[in-house]
Amino acid sequence: MPKILSTSIYDPPYEMNQTDITEFAREVFHEDFKDIDRLLQVFSNGEIRKRHFSVPLSWHSENHTFEEKNDTYIKQATEYGKKTIEACVTNHDYLQQSIPIEEIDALFFISSTGISTPSIEARIMNTLPFKPTTKRIPIWGLGCAGGAAGLSRAYDYCLAYPKAKVLVLCVELCSLTFQVNDRSKSNVVGTSLFSDGVACALVVGDDVQQEQYTGKRAIPQLQGTNSRLLKNSEDIMGWDVKNSGLHVVFSRSIPNLILNWFEPVVSDFLSEFELTSKDIEQFIAHPGGKKVLDAYESALKLSKEKTTPSRYILENYGNMSSPTVLYVLNHVMKQGGQPDQYGLIAALGPGFSSELLLLQWK
Repeated sequence: MPKILSTSIYDPPYEMNQTDITEFAREVFHEDFKDIDRLLQVFSNGEIRKRHFSVPLSWHSENHTFEEKNDTYIKQATEYGKKTIEACVTNHDYLQQSIPIEEIDALFFISSTGISTPSIEARIMNTLPFKPTTKRIPIWGLGCAGGAAGLSRAYDYCLAYPKAKVLVLCVELCSLTFQVNDRSKSNVVGTSLFSDGVACALVVGDDVQQEQYTGKRAIPQLQGTNSRLLKNSEDIMGWDVKNSGLHVVFSRSIPNLILNWFEPVVSDFLSEFELTSKDIEQFIAHPGGKKVLDAYESALKLSKEKTTPSRYILENYGNMSSPTVLYVLNHVMKQGGQPDQYGLIAALGPGFSSELLLLQWK
């Protein structure tokens, strides 16, 4: 079965604590909300301590056209993505021998926070020694589910091509989508949660001799995947695209959907392998927010210990959309796993949709 040999993350340069971001939001929104103090409690209640942005906080005080934001996205996504790929194929936390860029057979690029044609992975391939026959698979619009979905599609690719070495690169610069003139509560909530991040994972097929590259006692092997779409749910999560750019859309119903819709999805998926949530040692979930993690625990009957890695990433990075679940995966892989332990990678995104992957340490 396909295996994850390495991961890497890249933190954009501006680290900001939640207190400073809260005061920024107060300055921007106080004239439009009479209950601003109550509304800003979402910043302190979200259990986020700090986040990373690709631009300084002062940049968000000014109006920027969609063109300006997108040009910044293209430049930074290319730069950050290149660095993250280089880190992934040379990461000696996981690899005893680096993997040459020339040996990469396919590159999946995942993003939802900017638009580029040629897509970002093509721009990156012009700055690194990829072979010209490397397959390019850009995937746009999956939002917070994108990281898990990218791993799922890499799994599919490596099943079809067992000699393949595949990279999944997630780049999201959510801060560039901030709308200084949007007075919706969704915009306030988004301002309390979202941040910027980049992550990469290296997935290989069965015919790749992983012992050549990694000396780890056990590595995560992907056992299967599940994609699920909730019909007629387009208004739960996503973007409204307007002349000023991308405006965030969320529904308050997401925690209830986890309780009532997502739990059967997980149970049905695990039952295919004759497993239940009690058999899952590592719960590698995209931390959409505190309420989302609380709902996971309640729906799947998980202990607080099982969501500790996701809570750690939420506290120190916020919600970076698609890369976030790879940040959690990287955190778990650094800690390692015991042979035959099971893990579940889980993320929810626009559609409304879910993406699941079962992994086992082998």
